[in-house]
Amino acid sequence: MLAGIRIIEIEALGPAPFAAMLLADLGADIIAVHRKSTAETPDKGAENLLDRGKRSIALDLKDPKDTKILKRLLKTADGLIEGFRPGVMERLGLGPKDCHQMRPQLVYGRMTGWGQTGPKATQAGHDLNYIGLSGALWYASAPGDIPIAPATLVGDIGGGAMYLTVGMLAGLLKARDTGVGCVVDAAIVDGSAHMMNLLMSLRASGGFQTTRGQSLLDGPHWSRVYCCGDDGYFTVQALEPKFYAQFLDLMGLAGDVDFADQFDQTRWPVLTSRLAQIFAAKPRAHWTAIFAGSDACAGPVLNPEEASVEPHMQARGVWSSPEGRLQAVAAPRFDGANPLPPPPSPRRDQHRCSILDELEQLERPGP
Repeated sequence: MLAGIRIIEIEALGPAPFAAMLLADLGADIIAVHRKSTAETPDKGAENLLDRGKRSIALDLKDPKDTKILKRLLKTADGLIEGFRPGVMERLGLGPKDCHQMRPQLVYGRMTGWGQTGPKATQAGHDLNYIGLSGALWYASAPGDIPIAPATLVGDIGGGAMYLTVGMLAGLLKARDTGVGCVVDAAIVDGSAHMMNLLMSLRASGGFQTTRGQSLLDGPHWSRVYCCGDDGYFTVQALEPKFYAQFLDLMGLAGDVDFADQFDQTRWPVLTSRLAQIFAAKPRAHWTAIFAGSDACAGPVLNPEEASVEPHMQARGVWSSPEGRLQAVAAPRFDGANPLPPPPSPRRDQHRCSILDELEQLERPGP
């Protein structure tokens, strides 16, 4: 889908390389500018799944000779992705103004936690810090429990990498039409807050409360994860009455008057305790079999290895294990094309010769 698009990625942590990997999965030519191998930054090569499908050249951006190579690369690129704190690229002479002088149509993607501006812009932080401040962590647990979210998914990936990717694609479309590039300021606090807008919409209509455990998605007995008898876990989110009715029927509770009023908030804590006792009496496999094929909106919590052999996930080929390393294939999908097996990750500096040869050919005067 993105064949012919070239993005230069400056090596960084987490969300920036993930966004570049996603663009590579979609067909873009991603040239990863890695740091040169040292005792502190050894060559991990194919261990880094986020480098899959990219080409690698190792440069020292404090070395004028290497900086010159990067500038030559940028003159051939449609976009750049960097994930440093604000001001670092400017101090290297590679900030947006410098790059747009060389390449006006360049889409300059900046990935940070706090954003390019604001009181915290230059402070250190990590996923939990960002989503805690943005409001996105607030509902991330059962009432009374300490908020906790899946590692990196809400902040680094959801609020960070995905928003950087969308911004890059929007910038590329504009640059194609106008010949003018832009700067994409992708901040995890911005993106993770933006992802809250569905809940904010429900709050505006009275369907969601600020107090945790008092709303349709974070309080009811039918919107929970339960522990099974073998310490496995089982999800239940039977929101609509017709699905709730199926859930009760399969649980053997269809005639139980205590469960009759699905939306009686005063009953939610007691009914949660009852369901917890029922689920704890049988192993996860029992409940998986009970709810298989139903519309009760209930199912097991799987780890990645289990998910890779689950029938639905297998049928779609979601997980792959090239060279014995489990990873998810490219997403989303497009009509007429099945996802290809994940390509290998390069060794650091693996493509130096071919990249420099390409530059020389592109820079060679025509006849």
